[in-house]
Amino acid sequence: LWDLAEALVAHDQSLALWRSRHVLMAERQIGTKLGTGGSSGSGYLRSRIELRCYPELWALRSSL
Repeated sequence: LWDLAEALVAHDQSLALWRSRHVLMAERQIGTKLGTGGSSGSGYLRSRIELRCYPELWALRSSL
């Protein structure tokens, strides 16, 4: 069970890193214009960086 939780947290961390790199790439390509998918652009992407797929697993670390 521990190994599964660790794998999920590692996946979540990798996704957060990808989101961060995606913001930088988008800002480099289109600046602060509207996003290609109709979103508010880099502002929207930045707001998603902190999103976690498994927030309970991250919170559990604080209580251990």
